[in-house]
Amino acid sequence: MIKHLDITQVHATADEPLRKYLKRKIGRLDRYLPRPARSVARVEAKLMEAKSKDGNGATCEVRLHLPAEVIHVSETAVNLYAAIDIVELKLRQRITKYKELHMGVRLRHRIARRFKRGRIVEQPLDV
Repeated sequence: MIKHLDITQVHATADEPLRKYLKRKIGRLDRYLPRPARSVARVEAKLMEAKSKDGNGATCEVRLHLPAEVIHVSETAVNLYAAIDIVELKLRQRITKYKELHMGVRLRHRIARRFKRGRIVEQPLDV
């Protein structure tokens, strides 16, 4: 679980079940983070409800602070639960992109070392 999770409400009342739901959904994202980033990851969640002409809308904005980048995701849906679900999916995709970008070098080096260790150099045959 992500240990540092701040929840802010704007024109919304986040009752205890909604807070628990948010902590469970967003807090579990640490399993997708690279190990060095897990200890310093910090999340700021902002929950907003707005009444508009076409109906009620609920917005969930989440900022995930990582060592080399800040990932910002926002989604508006019918209710806050749906917005949290969509934000979680978007964050999961963005975290995988983050891992490919920032952890790809280490993986390439590790694979190259394995190939170098296991490489068999062909010797010319004596005829």
